[in-house]
Amino acid sequence: MDKTAVLEAIQLTKRYENGVLAVDNLNLNIYPGEIYVLLGTNGAGKTSTMMLMFGFTEPTSGTVRICGLDVTRDPLGAKKHAAYVSENVMLYGNFTALQNIEFFAKLGGASRSDAATCEQFLLRVGLPSEAHRRRVRSFSKGMRQRLGIAIAMMKNTEVIILDEPTSGLDPKGGADFLDILRELKAEGKAIFMSSHDIFRAEIVADRVGIMSHGQIVQELDRANIGHQDLETLYLKYELEK
Repeated sequence: MDKTAVLEAIQLTKRYENGVLAVDNLNLNIYPGEIYVLLGTNGAGKTSTMMLMFGFTEPTSGTVRICGLDVTRDPLGAKKHAAYVSENVMLYGNFTALQNIEFFAKLGGASRSDAATCEQFLLRVGLPSEAHRRRVRSFSKGMRQRLGIAIAMMKNTEVIILDEPTSGLDPKGGADFLDILRELKAEGKAIFMSSHDIFRAEIVADRVGIMSHGQIVQELDRANIGHQDLETLYLKYELEK
């Protein structure tokens, strides 16, 4: 694995105007060809971390760097190297799946955004051909998640940030998604995702960080994930809230 981090959080802190400390002096490095899963309950600070990582909100203090670029100082430059998929994927409901992916591919600067290429990516994430020309407003949450992931993949960035990506996926969809993550890892992508899904984190993660009160309170690498009871650790910090 390349030891040059492509996603970095350096003493990253976010305190909201209401006084809530969502992210507390977070230090984190994510590397090419690595899947890092951030586990935590609601309110642990996972989504705030994701928002900071992609520059949707500014830190109170500290820095996020994507491929060496400061997300606050050079947001456009940094975002060229990263793709983001939220838990509730924002898409155009009156557009078809194909129209959505073509639009966002062009907006994101994808090298190719023709219909044939877009359809290949839709098929790759398990969206059947019959759904490609359906309006997205008719899609289930799981289908919207698949489309969002396809859009992120088309951008072909070094870093992919996923906020609760398995939310709304059925068991087959979840298994297919893990296969996609493995393919992206093999391509050298750095994948940073938040999740409640302990089972899938155990299967696919190279590193797992457990977040509580805006801090990573425990981190496990692949060699140790199988020797620890993630559920027990997870619940331990939940009970301490």
